[in-house]
Amino acid sequence: MIHTLITLPYDEGALEPYISKETMQYHHGKHHAGYVNKLNSLIKGTEFENKALVEIIKTAQGGIFNNASQVFNHDFYFKGLSADKSELSNNLVEKIDRDFGSLEQFKELFLQSAANLFGSGWVWLSLNPEGRLVIEVRSNADSPILYNNTPLLTCDVWEHAYYIDTRNARADYLENWWHLINWDFVSQNLGNSEYIQFPCDENSGACAFSED
Repeated sequence: MIHTLITLPYDEGALEPYISKETMQYHHGKHHAGYVNKLNSLIKGTEFENKALVEIIKTAQGGIFNNASQVFNHDFYFKGLSADKSELSNNLVEKIDRDFGSLEQFKELFLQSAANLFGSGWVWLSLNPEGRLVIEVRSNADSPILYNNTPLLTCDVWEHAYYIDTRNARADYLENWWHLINWDFVSQNLGNSEYIQFPCDENSGACAFSED
């Protein structure tokens, strides 16, 4: 199968002033697109050519894994952003309060984890198999999928996500990112996780976070 670059659910300039149109053009239009194109070239003629994205992530290694996982991670990241105000579901609020104390305590711990990640990678809010919310700090292209966790939200802390806008000030980018979280998306992922076994139906490629 041919993997394709997702269409952003908003205009490239919709996230300003927190994330600039120029950053979106490079981040989505160049970096994200580059991972998609590289993945398609790497899997051609291999056992992974007709596999769904999540199945590739779970079974591949090296360059194929890295590019497949980066496609998934970026899909998830961009869908988790919105210029429109959104609210956390009651279910999400209850679980954040239970597992982190409060939304403010969760924010502090999540952004601190992202600020302290050495090098490049991703920070995730995930639901573990025991039904608890956890913050996962993953380097490079690592993914919660490999640890049987259900991803709910992710923040990209590769420098290409923020260097145009905030240069080396990762903490400023993280505060900007927080303003853009699509809590409807996060809440939907949590709700879906209670009924749909993540990561995917490996035949259809349908995942808990996918939109119809």
